[in-house]
Amino acid sequence: MNDHQSGNAVPAVSLDKLAQRLDDAILALEESRSFAKVGKLPRVFDLIRRILLQPEGCAVVEARAERLETAGLFDGTDWAEPAILLPSLTTQALQSQNADTVVIEAASELRLLAVARGAYLHPTVSAEQARHYLTQVLAINLGLLFGMTGEAEREQGRLALISQHVVQHVAHHIGYEHVIDSLIEEIWRILQQRPIQVADVRKMITQIAICRAEPDADLGSAGRGADRLISSLYGPTRGSSEDPGTVVYEQRLETMDSQTLQNEATGFARSMHDTGLVSPYHASFVRYIMEGQDNLLGEALGLSSTGRDCLMCYRELVHELIAEGVFPETAQGIYGLALMLERGILYQPPLAPALWRQARLNLCPEARERLQIANGYQPQAGAWLIQGVLNMLGQPLGVGQGNNPTCQSARALSMWAYNDPDYLLQMVAWAARDNEIIMHFEGQPVSSAHSLGGVASEVAFDLDPVSLVVVPHLDRIYAEMGRMCIGREGDPHRWVNPEFHGWSAGRGFAINVDVATGNLSDLEGFIRHFYASYHPYYNGNQPLIHPQPAGVAVTDRAARFIGWHAITMLRAALDPEGEMRVYFYNPNNDSGQSWGDDINVSTEGCGERFGEASLPFEQFTSRLYIFHFDPLERGEPAEVGEEELQRVMDRVYRSWGANRLPATGLQAEPPLSE
Repeated sequence: MNDHQSGNAVPAVSLDKLAQRLDDAILALEESRSFAKVGKLPRVFDLIRRILLQPEGCAVVEARAERLETAGLFDGTDWAEPAILLPSLTTQALQSQNADTVVIEAASELRLLAVARGAYLHPTVSAEQARHYLTQVLAINLGLLFGMTGEAEREQGRLALISQHVVQHVAHHIGYEHVIDSLIEEIWRILQQRPIQVADVRKMITQIAICRAEPDADLGSAGRGADRLISSLYGPTRGSSEDPGTVVYEQRLETMDSQTLQNEATGFARSMHDTGLVSPYHASFVRYIMEGQDNLLGEALGLSSTGRDCLMCYRELVHELIAEGVFPETAQGIYGLALMLERGILYQPPLAPALWRQARLNLCPEARERLQIANGYQPQAGAWLIQGVLNMLGQPLGVGQGNNPTCQSARALSMWAYNDPDYLLQMVAWAARDNEIIMHFEGQPVSSAHSLGGVASEVAFDLDPVSLVVVPHLDRIYAEMGRMCIGREGDPHRWVNPEFHGWSAGRGFAINVDVATGNLSDLEGFIRHFYASYHPYYNGNQPLIHPQPAGVAVTDRAARFIGWHAITMLRAALDPEGEMRVYFYNPNNDSGQSWGDDINVSTEGCGERFGEASLPFEQFTSRLYIFHFDPLERGEPAEVGEEELQRVMDRVYRSWGANRLPATGLQAEPPLSE
């Protein structure tokens, strides 16, 4: 049997000999035809496993990571596309009792380490992306990093050594002593964007808290900045400071006087608005004060005069939403409720009745099942959906697309929550109650129940509750609208975007890529037109009124083209330094990205509001390939200075437009999907 079951079952072989055998096995795999590779893989897996069981084995596999991937080690597996791997799934793979699963996960981490260290220039993952991914892997697997083994590792036997060796090897090269500190910085950077989905952040904070409480885990000076993060979840107030558990805390509330309750309310609000995270104790507190102490609710939500006025006007509705949707498990909805009240959108006549409907909505079996699979059975599915609705109405720029190619649907949900919230609630009601959404394309009804399928073959469950229920329908409708444009000349987004997103999307359409060839088309005219439409210095200082859909050519850290992506332009304005910037919404789960050629998307410090990303105007223009405008307002092409115009064009030519010059005759993939 394999040597992971018994330390002496196989005679010891030197690491050098094993490495030589692995080289031979890789060569055999490289020289095999595709249909014969599967017969060569067991030997490769066995050798990698035996090598990784040795303390220095990780370096051997890391050095061969590029050859292993190109030879076909990951072909046909979940690890084949490293750009879409989820850090949160690594724990399950590393703790598996299946040797091949542990080996392929370990090999994948070592492959990304080679990319992060610059030894492997990967075609789809940049060094920065690889480092970012590995930092999160280390965060979620801190127990392995510090040798805190449990039942899962005991069940694994010697396989657990592979997982520990890999995690510790990665930490050593990422910067072992800085893992915790860089992780804390990463958590704050993500929280600064105020995402709706914070499950992964909560897991990271929990891991840090466990490690700090573990006497055998020597963190040195690391992790000192974690106090605010840990306390935000496990003890934001004096009454919950030692994390007593919600049952004990609820008993304590019974004995608190009015001043102590006031202090608790203030403490919860301060912590929530400071981090964007809500403690389960906060939900227990809010539910308690509903019984005769609701005068403290405005304090517990941290409301300004605007929010308090809205709360006073819609007190019964807020009580109903809390009763039906706020529990320790769904505590995050409290932050959405507070921000929704601060927005004052309840004063729009359709909103209050639509939320009453939402509070009492009967869910169809399909919607209920998706919510239960993703979130569990306690509390009931309707409570999770109410939490999702509150968060989306309070944080319209916090929507993420998860691990799905559904940026169009995520963008639509964000635009409606931002600009047309009663329409959003109608969509939620149709999807959750009727399991069908019907939209119209140029007067023709388009049903989500009768479409052929969407952009995503299957919408994953790593989404917020509203997206979980609504996105599968929107995705099918969006794809169906695209199919209805087959045969038309040009890019289908010209017709689909305004019909899909609503009346406020401009009917005018500009694109700088020829769809038939993928080559650049009238780049100078496109740039001048964009400046005339959106740059305040060239459009008569007209602010952007309604958020507008746009498409960008996303590039990696090396400015290489990755793909077409849907975003929303929100506004163009001067930043604190006096530079004109475009502020936009990116449905990626993290907007802070490097797009190469010194283009670094900012999410804070340059005048961004929570959830916004921004770039200087000319940098943003250099990655733009589609925008919409009002054809009745279109002015003359802007007299952009030749130097600025040339800088924008040069940035295009140095990045995604490099192989799209009409004169070269080179063809590139047409932009048929953002």
